[in-house]
Amino acid sequence: MTFDYDLFVIGAGSGGLAASKRAASYGAKVAIAEYDLVGGTCVIRGCVPKKLMVYGSHFRAQFQEAAGYGWTVGDVKFDWEHFITSIDNEVNRLSKLHISFLEKAGVELISGLASFVDPHTVEVNGKQYTAAKILIAVGGRPIKPEIPGIEHGITSNEIFHLKTQPKHIAIIGSGYIGSEFACIMGGLGSEVTQIIRKEQILNGFDQDIRTSIEEGMTNHGIRIIQNTEVTAIEKVDAGLKLTLSGENQEPIIADVFLVATGRSPNIEGLGLENAQLDCVPSSEEEPGYSTSNAISVNEYSQTCQPHIYAVGDVTDRLNLTPVAIGEGRAFADSEFGNNRREFSHETVATAVFTTPEAATVGLTEAQARDKFGDDNIKIYRTSFRPMYYTLPGKQEKTMMKLIVDTNTDKILGAHMVGDSAAEIIQGVAIAVKMGATKADFDATVGIHPSAAEEFVTMR
Repeated sequence: MTFDYDLFVIGAGSGGLAASKRAASYGAKVAIAEYDLVGGTCVIRGCVPKKLMVYGSHFRAQFQEAAGYGWTVGDVKFDWEHFITSIDNEVNRLSKLHISFLEKAGVELISGLASFVDPHTVEVNGKQYTAAKILIAVGGRPIKPEIPGIEHGITSNEIFHLKTQPKHIAIIGSGYIGSEFACIMGGLGSEVTQIIRKEQILNGFDQDIRTSIEEGMTNHGIRIIQNTEVTAIEKVDAGLKLTLSGENQEPIIADVFLVATGRSPNIEGLGLENAQLDCVPSSEEEPGYSTSNAISVNEYSQTCQPHIYAVGDVTDRLNLTPVAIGEGRAFADSEFGNNRREFSHETVATAVFTTPEAATVGLTEAQARDKFGDDNIKIYRTSFRPMYYTLPGKQEKTMMKLIVDTNTDKILGAHMVGDSAAEIIQGVAIAVKMGATKADFDATVGIHPSAAEEFVTMR
C-alpha cells in the first residue's frame, strides 16, 4: 500500500517536534499536525512562561536584599501588564522559531486538530492523510474537580493571560504546579492562600524536600490550609467566595481561584476507537497527575497497533519535557535510523521552581529504605544559611541530602532545596547516572566558597 507520509505526528509539542525532526533527518517524509501554537505545553503554557514568571517574582526580595550590601533602592513598583505582555511576546517568538526549525528539517506542518479515521488514516480540517507510521504526542491538559461553581476557577492555562494582577489568589492543589504558582504570585506581591487536601504539599517527593519547601513558603507569607477541601465556589460582590470543608473553616474571599488539582492525557477528540487503540488507567506516581486514560505503550513507545506509537505525557510514564524529547528521539532512531533503542526512565533529574527552589535525582529516602532495607541505607544531610543572606540578615535555608547504599557505597539519590538547586543537581545527576559512590564525592575537591561544595564535603 502507498501512503502519503512515512510518518504522521499528531501534536507539535516537545515530543512530537523532536521525533518529527529526527525522523526527517533520516530521510523520512514527515508531517506534523497541531491545532494550537507550535511548541506544546512547555513552550506555550508551561515550563518557559512559568520560569519567566519565577524570575520576575524574585526581584522584590532582591531589591530588599540589596540594602544589606549597601545599595539604596528607591521606590519600586511592578507593572503586571508589561510583565504578562513580555512573556506572551517571548512565547510567540519561540513558537515561530519552532516552525522555522520544522521548515528547515523538511517537516510539513498541518494546522488543525487531527483525529483517526482508521489505523492508517487521520483527518485534519476535513482532509484525510495516510501514513505508514503514526506518532501520538498530544501531551496533557489540566482538569478540574466536580465542585459547585468550579466554572469560576482558572487553570494553569489561563493564569498567563490574566489582565490584572490579583490582590488575593486562592489555589487548590498540593502538587508542583499549585506550589510553584503560589510562590510566583506571592513573590509578585499578591496575597496567596493554598488549600490542600492532605497534610503536606508535593506528595511523592522526598520528605525533606517537602518539609523544607513548605517551611520556606510559610516564612515567605504564603498561607497553606491543610487537610481541607473546597466544597463550593460562589461569585460575590467582593470576588469569589470559597466554602471550605470543616466546621471551623471560615470561607475565603479571593480575586482569582486557581485550580491545580491535576492533569490528564489529552486524548479527547483523537478518535482512538477508530484506530482500535487501548488506553490504561494512569498511575498516580507522578505528582500532579490524576488517574485518567493514558495510551498504553511498550518500552519502545509502541501501542497495541504495531505501526502506531505514542510519547510524552499522553502515555503518563514520566511526565517531563526532556523525557518526551528523549522518547521522541528514541522512537525516530529505532524506526527510521536503524538504531533500535529504549529510552531509560531511570535516574531522571527534575526540579520544582518554588521559592525556595528544589531539585532531585534518584530515589527518595522512603523509596531507598523500601527497596534496600533500613540497615543498608545511610543518609547524609546538611542544612545551612547561604553566605549571600548573611549581610541582608535573612534566615533563608538550603538543604542538601545524599542517600547511599552502604553495601556498594553508590549514591542512590541526591536532593536539594535552595537557590540554584536545579543548576546544581543537573551536574550531580551526571555522577548519579554514572554510578558514582560516596567515596567519589568525598574525593572531589569543592569549589569554595559555594553552596554546591556541600555535596562533596558532607561526612
